[in-house]
This record gives sequence, structure tokens and C-alpha cells, in this order.
Amino acid sequence: MRLYNKYILPEVINWACRQKPNMQQREKVVPLAHGNVLEIGVGTGLNLPFYNKEKVQRLTTIDPSEDIWNKNVVDIQSLPFEFEFINAFAENIPMDNNSLDTVVTTYTFCSISDLYKALAEIRRVLKTNGRLLFCEHGKAPDKAIQKWQNMINPIWKHLGGGCNLNRDIPAIIEDSGFKMNKLETMYISGWKPASFNYWGEAGIK
Repeated sequence: MRLYNKYILPEVINWACRQKPNMQQREKVVPLAHGNVLEIGVGTGLNLPFYNKEKVQRLTTIDPSEDIWNKNVVDIQSLPFEFEFINAFAENIPMDNNSLDTVVTTYTFCSISDLYKALAEIRRVLKTNGRLLFCEHGKAPDKAIQKWQNMINPIWKHLGGGCNLNRDIPAIIEDSGFKMNKLETMYISGWKPASFNYWGEAGIK
């Protein structure tokens, strides 16, 4: 299992995350980021080309896997804004209170071990008028799909690096002290238990 987690799983996740439907979803939220920005779960940097150079002053990214980040797909030196990568977990963000204008997450909340703690950290580092921009997959609205998600999830989570199919992402965000300013949902192309997407913007209550 160690060899699988170190060599095979990162390649599988990166392949899945860069499929066209997922990239189209990223493009809906990432360009909205502005000011001093934090991206959680940067992975190999698939979101980096979508940031608007006219809006972003500084981009800090965190990820618990430095090995995955070292496979990054973008020339960091060519980015048109200040950039930093930090090897860190979302449950313990190494940034000051009230220091960020925007936090961005894409296909990350499904696999964070303690999502409520991570969202508390996001609230801590965001300014009072800051925004959380997110694009995530999770609990489907259809009972039949939910049944499959719940049944498959224990195995999926074990093989998928902690990814959960059935998290109710908007409810968890709102339960964590955020108000939903904008929320859209749809099934994107792909296997239905893993393809119901939520994306939008939330602010601090």
C-alpha cells in the first residue's frame, strides 16, 4: 500500500483532476480570486493558469504533499504575481489572522481529514470581507446515487487517498460560520457517484 500511495495514487489523482470537465469547472471560480490569495491543496498546480493577473497581487499555495507539488505543471518563474508554495495542512494554515482577501479550493474538501477544523482555519485567515471560492464534488441530490455513494465510500476513501464521495459540502461550509453568497450545482460528465459538483462563493457570517 505504501508503494501505491507514493507512486500510483498521485498519478491517478492528477490524471482525474486534469480531465476536461474538471478543468472547465476550475475555470469558473479561480479567475474570481483577487488581492492576497491562498489556494489550499494546490497539487500539481492545475489552477495556476486560471488566476487573473490583473486581480491577484500575491498567491500563496499549500499542500501536504511536497512530492506531488514537485510534479507541478507550470513554470513558476513566469507567473505574473508574487508566488509561494508552503508544505502544510489545511487544518493548520501557517498564515496570520485576517490576512487574506480570497481563499480558493478546488476538489480538495473531499479529502481533508478534519474539514471543520480546516474551515475554522480559513475563517481565521480571511479578512472580515474576504471570500471563499470553491469548486468541489460531493453528496448527490438523487437518492439512488446517494445510496451508491454511501455504499462505495469506505472502499473509495481507502483507495482514493482519503477522498469522500458523500460529503454535503455546502452544508459543512455553512455550519462552519460562512454564509453562501453564490452556489451552483450540476453533474459534470463522468461516473455519477463522483461527478456531482458544487461551486460558488461564501463569506464570513
